[in-house]
Amino acid sequence: MTLATDPDPHAGASARLHALVPSAGIGERSGAVGPKQYEMLGVRSVLGHTLAALDRVSRLSSVLVVLSPGDTQFAAHLAGFDAAVVHRGGATRAQTVRNGLDALLQHGARGDDWVLVHDAARCLVRPEWIDALIDACLADPVGGLLALPVADTLKVEREGRVESTLDRRAKWQAQTPQMFRIGMLVDALDRAGPDVTDEAGAIEAAGHAPRLVAASLENFKVTYPADFELAERLLRAR
Repeated sequence: MTLATDPDPHAGASARLHALVPSAGIGERSGAVGPKQYEMLGVRSVLGHTLAALDRVSRLSSVLVVLSPGDTQFAAHLAGFDAAVVHRGGATRAQTVRNGLDALLQHGARGDDWVLVHDAARCLVRPEWIDALIDACLADPVGGLLALPVADTLKVEREGRVESTLDRRAKWQAQTPQMFRIGMLVDALDRAGPDVTDEAGAIEAAGHAPRLVAASLENFKVTYPADFELAERLLRAR
């Protein structure tokens, strides 16, 4: 999927859907030698599995991967995928996403188009989960995100000991993709600043209430050393 271009981007076309994959991090907690998105899981890298899932979502008009300015490893891992690339990663995730949104707009996306921001490291995402998010959000005035109701008891830590227990009722664990209108998300990120940790948080801070769309425990973000082995086992089981 290449970035769509339109000589008159406001000429009555219906809103399109774009995927934006921030992939500029170095994965400090992963224990990997290099950026964790390039670690191999079977025949593909973490990023490769992510792009393979997005490639199977037919309603996406384009896929854009946002890399760090000095990234020289991406070419081998993007081979075979119709994804565009920009080297505009920022110091934080929010800055990387914001730069990616600018790139989408510069290449013909419109402010009323939808963008699905998806973590490169959530490599077990399934196309049907993404389609469920799209179905739930296309007619929504705000948009929403994949998420998982919290099942475990939550503890607050203080100096290695439990300080308190949180009520887990009505608590959800945010996942990605997170789907919002490009213009709304640009405004929200500009207001929230560079340290907001996900797109839904920026949208919330702007006074909106994103829709929660239930996903799967398998849609976890590869973060720690043990996560690579678990992800590979789950991929083999598929």
